[in-house]
Amino acid sequence: MFKKIIIAVLIYSFTFIMPHNAEAVLGEVSRKNVIFMVMDGTNSDVVTLARHYKGKPLALDQILTGGVLTYSLRSAITDSAAAATAMATGHKTTVDFIGMVPVNEKEGERRGRPVANVLEAAKEKGLATGIIATAPVQHATPAAFSAHSNSRHQMKEIGFQQAHQNIDVMLGGGKKYSFLPSSISTKKEMMNSYGLQLHGFFSEEDMAYDFDREKLHPEQPSLAEMTKKALQTLNQNSNGFLLFIEGSKVDFAGHKNDPVGMVSEVLAFDDAVKEALQFAKTDQNTLLIAVTDHGNSGLTMGNRQTDKTYPQTPPEQFTEPLKKASLSVTGALSQLKENRSNIKEVLKSYGLDDLSKAQIQQIKKEKDIEKAMVQLMANRAHLGFTTRGHSGEDVFLYSYGGKGVLHKPQGLINNTDLPEYVIKHLNLPPLSELTNRKFVPAQEHFVKMGYKTKIKINKNKQASFIAENNGRTIEYPANQNIRMVNGQKETLPGIVIYNGKDFWIPLL
Repeated sequence: MFKKIIIAVLIYSFTFIMPHNAEAVLGEVSRKNVIFMVMDGTNSDVVTLARHYKGKPLALDQILTGGVLTYSLRSAITDSAAAATAMATGHKTTVDFIGMVPVNEKEGERRGRPVANVLEAAKEKGLATGIIATAPVQHATPAAFSAHSNSRHQMKEIGFQQAHQNIDVMLGGGKKYSFLPSSISTKKEMMNSYGLQLHGFFSEEDMAYDFDREKLHPEQPSLAEMTKKALQTLNQNSNGFLLFIEGSKVDFAGHKNDPVGMVSEVLAFDDAVKEALQFAKTDQNTLLIAVTDHGNSGLTMGNRQTDKTYPQTPPEQFTEPLKKASLSVTGALSQLKENRSNIKEVLKSYGLDDLSKAQIQQIKKEKDIEKAMVQLMANRAHLGFTTRGHSGEDVFLYSYGGKGVLHKPQGLINNTDLPEYVIKHLNLPPLSELTNRKFVPAQEHFVKMGYKTKIKINKNKQASFIAENNGRTIEYPANQNIRMVNGQKETLPGIVIYNGKDFWIPLL
């Protein structure tokens, strides 16, 4: 009887000791992960077309939760650099800026100041981090999650910074711009890697379109395979992880107005989402966010041909011409001989298999064969294109979180709202606080302490900030995580950034 009374008292006391939101508290101390996925340059009609092409629901359809506003600081139509910077840092910025915002708001200001991103915040807390892209990993979108530059086109500078960011997993294209000391280069090598870190570059520039990969580049992994392997690698970290994944080449195909390439890459991205969603559902403490950074091409299901016939136009009329293609227009034209003698075979591989001799000869004479091919395909598939550039529409938002995810994005939100969901879920410090510690104006900092300062540019055009005082010389090389104190190297907790005029340094 006495034991029963004691047990009852303990249970009663425990009820008052434990908070009412016990599940939330327990969730907060659990190991947490974020998978942040971006399908570059994808408007809603492309997703619809890909679903019809597949003939069944997409993995993305299960997790549709809202929409995202994409405009940049000065334009209704953004580029990937400004859009990714908004999603990585929470700041609207201008075209071409990577992880930077204007030093001032003057029109035409082309120098930026760095602002911290969610990957840097996760890394500082001890989480594992990863970057995947089918473009070069130094390309605009992955770059904004891992570097800081005045220009998205400074890809070697971006690659140099990435090599000093201690990123655990980097997979994709861009071997040409990588400064990592060692990496793998084939799917087989990737599959046989089992360490805590994994760096793989599978092409000099961008990777193959998924429709082309099996025939033309079987040594390259798919986006889904890279995603699965990255998750296995990062999941070994007991503190959790942040993985960024970009399906880059919907955008590439959009700029070409190639509907075959666009469908190829939407479906490849969706396969990667399926892998990520399966992981998140099993884990229950993983926040999955998938989104498009902006639209591209203005693709429409329907064109002038369907002005009067659209009520009687079944999905097959849009998809069957595309299904005849075994390669994207890029893949098909990569097989074209210099004298164009195999033009008929090339056209057939793009699904244009029933052209007359006169039509074939006409295309053979075209100065821009690619443009002629995609226009012919679009007409056959009753598809319209309004531009070969970006478009300004709102885009879909997808998200998933299990029991351990207390906040997930939903409804119509701004792209600058997305980082806050990552910060909350991973319990990271505010990005503004991290910016103040990671990116301190170097000259102002050292002048206050009585140092003389200067900027040195060596013969290789590499810049360094130098501070001198009473026989002590401190040198900060740009784009690295080190400083030299009287010739002795010290590792810094972040990257030294130079915008062509000013330096920013991380504090020890």
